[in-house]
Amino acid sequence: MTHQDTRKEIAGQLVVAVVMLVAVAVIGAGGYHMLGEGQWRWDECFYMTIITLSTVGFGEVLPHMDVVPGTRIWTLLLILFGSGSLLFFVSTMTAFIVEGDIQGVLRRRRMQSRIDKLSGHFIVVGVGATGIHVVEELLASDVAFVVIDTNEERLRTVADRLGPKMLYVDGDATDDSILELSGIMRAKGLAATLRDDKDNVFVSITARALNPQLRIVAKVTEDSAESKLKRAGADTTVSPSFIGGMRLASELVRPSVVQFLDSMRSQDLRVEEVKIPDGSPLLAVTLRDTAIRHQTNVLILAVREADGSYSYNPGPDFVISSGQTLVVLCRTSDLEHLRRGIQDGSIGRVTG
Repeated sequence: MTHQDTRKEIAGQLVVAVVMLVAVAVIGAGGYHMLGEGQWRWDECFYMTIITLSTVGFGEVLPHMDVVPGTRIWTLLLILFGSGSLLFFVSTMTAFIVEGDIQGVLRRRRMQSRIDKLSGHFIVVGVGATGIHVVEELLASDVAFVVIDTNEERLRTVADRLGPKMLYVDGDATDDSILELSGIMRAKGLAATLRDDKDNVFVSITARALNPQLRIVAKVTEDSAESKLKRAGADTTVSPSFIGGMRLASELVRPSVVQFLDSMRSQDLRVEEVKIPDGSPLLAVTLRDTAIRHQTNVLILAVREADGSYSYNPGPDFVISSGQTLVVLCRTSDLEHLRRGIQDGSIGRVTG
């Protein structure tokens, strides 16, 4: 059961408790008024009913109760059968008030414990119109990530929808302590997706100071802010308006290509990168002689050299060397198989 479901359940119980308490108070006051044959005012009857239900022991405040037949029996019945409704109301109201805080504390502790175990993960700052798509893509890519946002209710809503893999920290990402809670010292990369460019500048400055090796990608709205973000520490920037414009043009000019790329996403196909580590058994081996195609369903689209240049659609005689990064088309499961195989040497030269 989610946090919101629990709150709704308690809220429903609270409504029942209020109805019960009002009903008992009306019945109790009505009983006193009837027994007194109108000699006691309604406010006196209600007051007597409430102090009876709460068992505060103020004594008999209605005059002449001792001479009115049945009043003490009615008081006894209220105590026996009516005080439970007040207790139910108080306990439900207390649960409604403190449940959120108690569950919130426990949830944050459990989540922080999981975040503290992460390493090589990604951090997404902001889960708004842009950040939510970043989060969904990281989730689809099956990589570990932590989301930071100042709106805890929005974080909980997104977490309830996306599932337990979404870890988050509620707070301001320009605060060093919040970034430290997200494990920035152990993180691999950070995406700053806040609405205002100046906020993304502050996040980039703070994140770069805490982790000089971190890869920072920042959203940029105004073209003039791009240079500022890079000076602040961002490795690269992304303009949603520019990407959106390119997509619109592509839909007009080359719709089949766009549909093909969209179908890749629906079939869990991604363009990914795999770095060739030093000491790999693939070094100095041609693509023809590697076991990549024999052991995985990975298609090598390009190879990025150590100097940043690319070799597109490398042929079977292409020789793998240190510092290269393979740009591949594959499914998530094949990607993990390839990375592990290259790392531990189980994917090497073809034998036989």
